[in-house]
Amino acid sequence: MMISWSSKAVICGISLMFFTLLLMGQQKTSFFEASDTLNIKRRNAVYIAEGAGAGIALLGLNQLWYADYERSKFHFYNDNSAWLQMDKFGHTFSSYYIGKMGMDALSWAGESQKNQLLYGATLGFTFLTAVEVLDGFSEEWGFSVGDMAANALGTGILVGQELLWNEQRIQMKFSFHSTSYPDLDPNLGTNTLEQILKDYNGQTYWLSANIWSFFKESKIPKWLNVSFGYGAEDLPKEIKTDSGEVIFQKPYRQFYTSLDVDLTKINTKSALLKTTFNVLNFIKIPSPTLEITSNGNIIFHPIFF
Repeated sequence: MMISWSSKAVICGISLMFFTLLLMGQQKTSFFEASDTLNIKRRNAVYIAEGAGAGIALLGLNQLWYADYERSKFHFYNDNSAWLQMDKFGHTFSSYYIGKMGMDALSWAGESQKNQLLYGATLGFTFLTAVEVLDGFSEEWGFSVGDMAANALGTGILVGQELLWNEQRIQMKFSFHSTSYPDLDPNLGTNTLEQILKDYNGQTYWLSANIWSFFKESKIPKWLNVSFGYGAEDLPKEIKTDSGEVIFQKPYRQFYTSLDVDLTKINTKSALLKTTFNVLNFIKIPSPTLEITSNGNIIFHPIFF
């Protein structure tokens, strides 16, 4: 079974975020406060940290991942119909969130909005393009135009809102719940971390809109969001168990409506907490959720992860 995008793109994205947080964690708490004007030392440190993180992540990916598969001439691969497009949602999310981290890091350094958008918000698209090129030279995969379009969409959602509203009123988020599918197919993950990355059945991608941002004169809590999610079930179509049995499934789509919390809107005077909330805000908060499936079912979840 072809390994999903997640195990590559997300791990590399985490590496970039780790380097950024490591950089910021070397100083006192006040260091977490954003600079009002351009701080050249901070800006240079951000570029060095992100460059080093990206380089190490790509080098590690090339040696630890692609080295196990045959190399090939650069070629394209059309996977747009696979996985009910769950992988494309993953690409969009990764491009959006890595770009947001890059933009926030430059904001912390006091960079201009123009440079935040040019060199920060595009970090996800640039980095994932490099990963896609590596795919293009691997016999196991191939350069996917659909993946690139999803990467561009994620960056577009980020940049578009900054240009339109100068803020992220609608954020992309992620949630995961454990499923029984890995028990049948170990390729979907042998532990919780692997399952988060590989088991599409447990993944949900969300667009989480902050209500107060659209009605700033109202008394609506600033942290309250309404979210719309997408997931899929019964993936892949064929599962081959350890015993050799082949189980045929009928994948279907899942659409969700739920409430959420914008952690960045929680009032706190702690710069450290603000940074922590900003980093963790990609996680969809578990809450009551209405699910509608493409095969006609309507399900209410008192709490959905």
